[in-house]
Amino acid sequence: MEIRLRNSVKINWISAAASFLLVTVVGAVVLMFEFYTDDVYFKTQDFNYFLVFTLWFLFILNYFVLEFLFSFYSKNQIRRITNILPEDIIHDYDTDLGFKELGEKMHEMNQKNAEIDLMKEMEDYRKEYIGNVSHELKTPLFSIQGYIETLRDGGVEDLNIRDKYLQRIDSSVERLLNIVKDLDMINRFESGQINLKYSTFDINHLIQEIFDLLEMEAERQSMTMQLQTTQSQLFVFADKQKISQVLINLISNAVKYANREEAQIIVSTREGTKSIHISVEDNGMGIKPENLPRIFERFYRVESSRNRKEGGSGLGLAIVKHIMEAHKQTITVESVYLSGTKFKFKLGKASIEKIKKNRATFID
Repeated sequence: MEIRLRNSVKINWISAAASFLLVTVVGAVVLMFEFYTDDVYFKTQDFNYFLVFTLWFLFILNYFVLEFLFSFYSKNQIRRITNILPEDIIHDYDTDLGFKELGEKMHEMNQKNAEIDLMKEMEDYRKEYIGNVSHELKTPLFSIQGYIETLRDGGVEDLNIRDKYLQRIDSSVERLLNIVKDLDMINRFESGQINLKYSTFDINHLIQEIFDLLEMEAERQSMTMQLQTTQSQLFVFADKQKISQVLINLISNAVKYANREEAQIIVSTREGTKSIHISVEDNGMGIKPENLPRIFERFYRVESSRNRKEGGSGLGLAIVKHIMEAHKQTITVESVYLSGTKFKFKLGKASIEKIKKNRATFID
């Protein structure tokens, strides 16, 4: 530890303490000798003055010897360290570096390396993100362009071709709009611009409504949907519209990835101490282990071909993750490749007072 006196003298308290300890030991030995000796001279005032002067001189001499040894040792160690450091960290004019200054430079170097790594990571993410957006937008745009060119080249005269291509153009435009809306929603979630509208509702009833909504799509895939629950009614306190979006994304994804006969989706609900536990499980194609950590990223494709049987914005699971985080909850996924996938999350359980109020409103 070092302090400055009058901006000029620097005292090393370690050297001072070591010197004081040595002087104390020597002084104690001399005093013991003086106490036990019979020689009169050692009991005179002159000897005491001489002893004080000698101890003070010994203190100063020992202090500077220790300072020289510390300085010599530290400079050798600093020189060894600086020889292995990059040249842009230690410059030629840094000839009087101490351990403190060296520590500060090492801290600066670590900070710069961390900033560089972060910038590289952000740049990689930006490139991947732009590539994904371009890929998502190109597919419907090229489709629209191709249909329009066909109609311009005479296809408009054939009513069957015209109606079919206009329908496909409408579908492609709808897909573009979905991508833009989903991107806008994610950006609003991340900037905290979306406020949740909490209400009390029966999660089992909501799941059944979504089953009815996706029934035709599931029948086309020969898939069955089933609700397994511990109670006929389980009330949660959450944003009903947003949770509906979560369930639609998870269940419709399971329908799209059905790849076997007797495909099925099982949505389970059970009551916990403070939460309602919900899971969405399918026996579809599953997800490879290396893909699991990234499936909630924007536009991330589980398939190497980056194609799906049906179009979508590619942002569904990213939106699901943001909605759950807005509810102060997390969503987890378990999957066995070619065997199926299971998503699990929790919602806050509604209080008894809110359940009674909700039932009274329903009766009225």
